[in-house]
Formats: sequence, C-alpha cells, structure tokens
Amino acid sequence: MSELTPDLLMRAYGMGVFPMAEHQDDPEIFWVDPIRRGVFPLDGFNISRSLARAIRREDFDIRIDSDFEAVLDGCADRSETWINAEIRSLYMDLHMRGEAHSLEVWRDDALVGGVYGVTLGAAFFGESMFSRQTNASKIALAFLVEHLNRCGFTLFDTQFITDHLASLGAVEISRVDYQKLLTWAVRQDANFLAHSVPSASEVLQRRSQTS
Repeated sequence: MSELTPDLLMRAYGMGVFPMAEHQDDPEIFWVDPIRRGVFPLDGFNISRSLARAIRREDFDIRIDSDFEAVLDGCADRSETWINAEIRSLYMDLHMRGEAHSLEVWRDDALVGGVYGVTLGAAFFGESMFSRQTNASKIALAFLVEHLNRCGFTLFDTQFITDHLASLGAVEISRVDYQKLLTWAVRQDANFLAHSVPSASEVLQRRSQTS
C-alpha cells in the first residue's frame, strides 16, 4: 500500500473500505471491503435485563473524548490486534482533526471500557472496543447508540459481526445494501459533539420504546 494519509483514509471510509494489519508488529496495511457487513440498527439495540440492571446502578461515568488515546491503546492491548503503529498514528491524527471519537466508561476515575470510531457525515464507523470490567463494553455501546441517535446519525457500521454484537442487536447485510445506507449517510449532517452524553434513564427509556 502507498503512504496512507488521513485524507486518503477518510476517502476510503466514504467508499466503504477500511484498513487493517495482520497483527500489531506487522507494518503492512491492507484494505478490507467485506462481502457481508455488520451494522447496528440505531433503533434496535438489545438491552438485556442484566445489562439494564447494570446501567440502572449508575456506578460509572460516561465521557466523550476525555482520553481518546487511552481508549485506542486499550483496544490494542490484547494478544491479537490489527492496530499497528501506523494505524494507531492515523487514528490519533483523525481524532485531532475531529473525525474520530471515543465514548468511555469510567469507575472511580479509572478507565474500565470504551469504544472508538470514525465519523463521516451521518455515518459512524465503529472501529474497536475494550472492557476491563464486566459489562463495560456493553454499557459503552448502549450509551453510544443513544448518543448517535441524539446527534443525528443514521448509520452505525460495525464492519464485521460477532456473536457478541449479534446478541446486542447487530445484523449482517449485503455489500449492496450497505452501500445504499452509506451513500445516504455520508450526504447527511451529524455532529458527534452536538449533545452531551445521555443519562442512564434516557438510554433505558429508548429500550422501553423499542422493546
């Protein structure tokens, strides 16, 4: 791959492709354009009874962009990761440009989970998430979906689908259907920083409205 710049990376997202590395120490980066794409319907996030109880306890703080770098490093801190040094640097650049954001779960001033992604128009491209305590990444996703709704986003791209994401409401769609959603979303206006983080009651209220 030729030199990858933030501008090139954003153009790639607009076309539906994204970069990965085989592992953290591999300098080679390749483009990915899945035949089947994972997405979160923004009106279809599944909050189980146990997750609802965890949210209702409110023994955590939800923050946005308070420590993007720590979230990025938390996502890369695993035995196998596609986030190599160049990809890390590129996402830090996108964050500085206001095109990549994090939603974080904090307990007692310790970062215990979070998710980060890239924004383009009304599309949010979820890149990775991590959890250091039970339910932390699920809580992050629940708040993120509500936040995206409040900020005017129409597409939450998860790239691939896993059993974990499927249990929370993510679905798999064809590349053709994804391109239709993407084409519409990137032409719309949304602002990840337009609203403060939702409250626990607001997150749970949407659950009652869509269940």
